[in-house]
Amino acid sequence: MFWLLMLVIIYPLFWMVMNSLKTSTELFVNSFALPETPLFSNYVDAWNMGFANFFFNSALVTVVSVFAIVMLSAFCSYALARLEIRFKKIFLYLIIGGLLLSPQSALIALYRLFDMLNIYNTYFAMIIPYIAFGIPFAVFLMYGYFKEFPEDLEDAARIDGCSTFKIFMKIVLPISKPIVAATAIVSSISTWNEFIFALVFIEDENLITIPVGLSRFKDALTTNWTGMMAGIVIASLPMIIAFLFMSKSFIRGLTAGSVKG
Repeated sequence: MFWLLMLVIIYPLFWMVMNSLKTSTELFVNSFALPETPLFSNYVDAWNMGFANFFFNSALVTVVSVFAIVMLSAFCSYALARLEIRFKKIFLYLIIGGLLLSPQSALIALYRLFDMLNIYNTYFAMIIPYIAFGIPFAVFLMYGYFKEFPEDLEDAARIDGCSTFKIFMKIVLPISKPIVAATAIVSSISTWNEFIFALVFIEDENLITIPVGLSRFKDALTTNWTGMMAGIVIASLPMIIAFLFMSKSFIRGLTAGSVKG
């Protein structure tokens, strides 16, 4: 059963890579055959057709959004887990309650808001919603971890004269790398692949991200399918590489964040 599930997951990726190395004729004649002569030029063509700009925009938006999500959620989760704040349970439920809100339901309101603030058709029109809709799940993951963080370490640092902020930055956050890595990966994947906000809030061709940019490979008359597949492969690599390097921390972080608390 396990191998069957692995085949279902891996084969589509293999099929996509295999067809990204074919000519258009080979693709339509037999999409399941191996390429006669691998055409790595398809990747060069996809990159030169504007994919380089799409990649840069996605990278910029993802890095800024994920950094903000992780830091804001870490501060918020630690404060709710450790500090004596009135009605902090209510604040926690309100934040996590954001998971119940569908991002698509806020499109019209956000469009009018961004237009009024003159940030429509800018990077901020994507970054702000990504941060806002990414924080609830990030807080959900981090809160349980910080709730069970050993208090002895904090007490010892407090005796030595450390402030709460210094304790968090110098002790808690460095030790909490697994949950930070898990939060960063989950946030990165959702931000990197997000389509609706990038489509609705961006009109400038120079600001388009990868999900929207890939749709530009298709028009009313012709579609560069091999170029599109090469672009999809390139778009998938950053998240695959990030997960491979951070998989252990990711699993440890998810386990800690879901079991504790």
